Amino acid sequence: MVKRLWETAKRLYGEAAEAVLAPTESGQLWRKVLFFVPVPVPVLAVVALMVGGHLSAAGVWILAAGSVAIASLLLASVVQPTPLPEGLSTGASVRRSLHRFRQISSLRIALALTPVAVGAGFAVAGGGLLPLLTALALAWPQLVLAAPTFFVITRARRAMEAWGTKAYLWAGLAQPAPVEWPVVTALAARVRAYRAARAEGATAATAAGTAAGTAGFTEEEDGDADGTDEEAEAATGLPSRLAATSGDRSEPSDLLPGFPADGAPQARPIPRGSAASRRIGRLTRRDRRPKAKS
Repeated sequence: MVKRLWETAKRLYGEAAEAVLAPTESGQLWRKVLFFVPVPVPVLAVVALMVGGHLSAAGVWILAAGSVAIASLLLASVVQPTPLPEGLSTGASVRRSLHRFRQISSLRIALALTPVAVGAGFAVAGGGLLPLLTALALAWPQLVLAAPTFFVITRARRAMEAWGTKAYLWAGLAQPAPVEWPVVTALAARVRAYRAARAEGATAATAAGTAAGTAGFTEEEDGDADGTDEEAEAATGLPSRLAATSGDRSEPSDLLPGFPADGAPQARPIPRGSAASRRIGRLTRRDRRPKAKS
């Protein structure tokens, strides 16, 4: 008996998990409903801290909270999607029926959470938890009316087909949809984007630091080269593009291999006089020229 119950519970859990994680519009609605199921728990914890854990409260507050919860439950059970207009095509019927069912599901979730907020306020005003507990007892079952169960889908489809237009609601709920959770998926996407931006910023900073180091090294090399050019220009009196330092001058033995520079005779120095003496020498050589015969 215990084994059979365990197998039944395991099978039901597998079916529920498959329905919730299904990448369809129906699974998306299931995830939306299940996300709001534990929402009243933190509200209950906060109110319990505010009232000091007391349960008793005035009967008027308990009656007010229960009245709001009952009204919300009746409204959620009565409200249905409006009928589809006549003359719709199959595709338009699928889109409109799915859109209206989403609207009804969101409305029922809001109606289920309304008594929780009202009961929390009445509990704080009455100084006890009984108004909130009464609202929770009637609010949690309302989430079943927002879930895409067979009963809820069948009632919604019949309401949309009241004017004779066929509502392809099952086909709309079977359409593919991404597996997303309300609020959680958006926060996870923001965290991933923030981490990617930080990683990109760190990479850019590293690249900028490397570029700055390379630029500094290049400037140091340019400074050394400028110093060398200034030394060469000061030593030779020529511009830096024509001047050559003493260490860069080539020896004759380097230019003509096989002729050592040690044993080579030194060049005879050419005397250089003044400009006046050079003019006198040129005039003397001109007078020594033989005159042409007439």
